[in-house]
Amino acid sequence: MAETPWRPSEGWEAISRPPANLEEMAHESQLKFELRFYAAILQRYPDYVDVLRLMSQLLTQVGRYPEALEVDLRLVRLRPQDAVAHYNLACTYARLHKTDSAIRALRRAIELGYRDYRYIKQDRDLDSIRDDPRYRELMQQLESGNV
Repeated sequence: MAETPWRPSEGWEAISRPPANLEEMAHESQLKFELRFYAAILQRYPDYVDVLRLMSQLLTQVGRYPEALEVDLRLVRLRPQDAVAHYNLACTYARLHKTDSAIRALRRAIELGYRDYRYIKQDRDLDSIRDDPRYRELMQQLESGNV
């Protein structure tokens, strides 16, 4: 995971704030530029699904899980039948140690057709819920095809 370019307390304002001068812009990381760029698009088009997906990935990459959660929740509202959106929501909840919500979102992703058993088993985003009996039960159901 890359080091987050802003303090956690700064939130969306810091992500959207442009560089103060040309020197700051010249030293801005590609990741920070992309986050700022996509945040600007979302200010104009808040329901732009493809940009929301990219923004969620980038926010997760820099460890900005609360902001990624906001984006993932918006994606699930916009695409309630999208198994991948629910899976990503489960991952974000798990990163935030919100076990009940993570299990619910993972269960919903599986109900909607998310079936990549091998990926779920190795996805580090879900590490915080692996010892939960509900997770183990879901994985047994998925492995046996009883979902």
